[in-house]
Amino acid sequence: MARVRIFKDGRGREEAAVPNISVNGKNYSEYFSVSELREIADSPLKSAGTKDDLKITVRVRGGGIRGQAEATRLGIARALVAGDRNLRGGLRDLGYLTRDARITERKKAGLKKARRAPQWKKR
Repeated sequence: MARVRIFKDGRGREEAAVPNISVNGKNYSEYFSVSELREIADSPLKSAGTKDDLKITVRVRGGGIRGQAEATRLGIARALVAGDRNLRGGLRDLGYLTRDARITERKKAGLKKARRAPQWKKR
């Protein structure tokens, strides 16, 4: 789950500059040390073309580092759409506004895990 806030940066950054994103108080390049995760997290900004004129703060918790990167992507995309409704179609077509609905299946009574039955002997 990610909470995203977007502010106007107002520093006149260069075109090729790294986006100003902080995740849980750290720069996003420190928090997501693998380049693939950084690309996942800032992909909505690249698609919207607003990569360098915004300051973004993200609070994310739970799951693994990959899930946190994807939650960050979803949060940033939703925050961009909240600011500019015209971005909705493009971000939706790229799948950035779709939540991954897979969750852990619950454990059932009489089973060891969600689907694992206890060992069974025929004789």
